[in-house]
Amino acid sequence: MEADVVNAALHLRRPLLVTGYPGTGKSSLAHAIAHELDLGRVLHWPINSRSTLQDALYRYDAIGRLREANLHHDPQSTGPGIGDYVRLGPLGTALLPRDRPRVLLVDELDKGDVDLPNDLLTVFEEGTFEVPELARLPEDESRIEVLTDDPNERVPVVRGQVRCAEFPVVIITSNGERDFPPAFLRRCVRLDLPEPDEQRLRDIVEAHLGADALESIDDLLRAFLGRRALGELATDQLLNAIFLRKGGVDLDADGLLDAVLHRLGGVM
Repeated sequence: MEADVVNAALHLRRPLLVTGYPGTGKSSLAHAIAHELDLGRVLHWPINSRSTLQDALYRYDAIGRLREANLHHDPQSTGPGIGDYVRLGPLGTALLPRDRPRVLLVDELDKGDVDLPNDLLTVFEEGTFEVPELARLPEDESRIEVLTDDPNERVPVVRGQVRCAEFPVVIITSNGERDFPPAFLRRCVRLDLPEPDEQRLRDIVEAHLGADALESIDDLLRAFLGRRALGELATDQLLNAIFLRKGGVDLDADGLLDAVLHRLGGVM
């Protein structure tokens, strides 16, 4: 079922809104899609309370450029080019015109400002934005190479306009900490990831820690599932416990297992 929902989002060119408890594989889904479709490195935009659309599109370091210009005492020198001080963010990089789309992971959108989901709607639907600092340059500087979110990459931007050739694959994750506006939800394809059952947990352990990690973990699986039934736990807590045991740590000593498999919400 999950694959069908992902395919629907790809065909409709709509953001995929993935919800579920921490550790259910929401962020990993973006990397799996990028790997399966050979779409390169995932562009990651982790959201916090200070995140803005502007930062995700681009940043212009005007102060750094001015400081560098003041170091050039030669009046004939034009100083550093503006392209060295414009860097596209993960969203801006995802909207560059390329032959193949990029995967953009907007991680934990529910941690952002209440207006951020609606701010994203226009950019997602139109697939374009402007860098005003570049658009105001004279005609002989209409084509400027700028930095991107990818390491050591520079791309040309003409007249300050960035417009995608292929809409990016947008994966938005949410822990369900708050509701989103109806207008935003209407434009997304939604996928709720359930908590993994025992067999799925074994598959996750094998994928992350290797097949040998499955030896003698039945008691840890039972402890994890039992505690998860009473309160919120994340799958990576189980991975931490198994990793410690593989390293020779005695999890029964001094309540260490309680410290690793602690509830994430409410009072213990």
